[in-house]
Amino acid sequence: MSMIRDLRAAVRPAVIRRRPTLAAVPDPVTGDCVVDCAVYRNGARQQGCTAPEAAIEDVHARGDGFVWIGLHEPTSAELAGIAERFGLHPLAVEDAVKAHQRPKLERYDDTLFAVFKTVRYVEHEHLTATSEVVETGEIMVFLGRDFVVTVRHGRHGGLGELRHRLEAAPDLLAAGPSSVLHAVADRVVDAYLDVTQSMQDDIDEVENEVFGNRGSGDAGRIYQLKRELLELKRAVTPLGRPLQTLAERPMRQVHPDIREYFRDVEDHLARVSEQIASFDELLTSILQANLAQVTVAQNEDMRRISAWVAICAVPTMIAGIYGMNFEHMPELQWRYGYPTVLGVTLTVCLMIHRGFRRNGWL
Repeated sequence: MSMIRDLRAAVRPAVIRRRPTLAAVPDPVTGDCVVDCAVYRNGARQQGCTAPEAAIEDVHARGDGFVWIGLHEPTSAELAGIAERFGLHPLAVEDAVKAHQRPKLERYDDTLFAVFKTVRYVEHEHLTATSEVVETGEIMVFLGRDFVVTVRHGRHGGLGELRHRLEAAPDLLAAGPSSVLHAVADRVVDAYLDVTQSMQDDIDEVENEVFGNRGSGDAGRIYQLKRELLELKRAVTPLGRPLQTLAERPMRQVHPDIREYFRDVEDHLARVSEQIASFDELLTSILQANLAQVTVAQNEDMRRISAWVAICAVPTMIAGIYGMNFEHMPELQWRYGYPTVLGVTLTVCLMIHRGFRRNGWL
């Protein structure tokens, strides 16, 4: 075993000299896409290797540890040097640059490429028919034997806090790059749980309005919640298969001890999927109840209108009869004809009104 290690150390410098330099990667000091870069050895962050080129050279020269490079929305030119150095597949590099990918896990030779959809709950004082409830982004992870490259798209989902938390757990980082992959997956799924809990408040609000005493639900708000829930579902549902693969299938890039941790992440994702399914069914029921209430209200309005039309038909009919210009008509010359007609009209209208009130039409 020591002979193999010595042979590997002997051929490493020659391999490094043949590899291209990272000329396409800008200096992080100039405000480029590189958010952070570090070398980790035995679970501890090594000092002095903050530039990608220096970090990669250090890992390859010593033959142990791994480098973690964090990027934010890189261009093709900015990612080209790192892709060539680590031998990243062009299709995966293209996906990492263009973003807007569905969650997936792909294997290219000795490299794993994982895509995660990040979500964030958008705070709002009052839910409207146009409110944005869920904001999405993406995190791509390139995983190799001695490197991990994270590419983030979107305004949220920063990994700085995650990196600090991992650095505080050297035993976990000592397992290699796969510990970073697990930490990213765990953080993303935890964000799903937070978003579903926040959406629960919005769903409770519209539910109380629909089934409360006011009964004044807004179908537009309910439909908007369903659309935002669908956006969350698109991020959560496709991730189930990749997590299952990471938890059950042995891979060279994933440490056996880390594979057990993916089972816990998969379980959390299953909880989120169940909540989303229940939310979708509940919102459908709320929307149907709201539409039923609108239909009932319209029917009640039509009954009231029909009742008043029936009442008004009585004086209209009598006035129409006595408005005919015939010369010989009864009661025209009668002294009490006018008050009698008014009394009969009022009596009939009151009787019809009383009947409608008894039947609940008025």
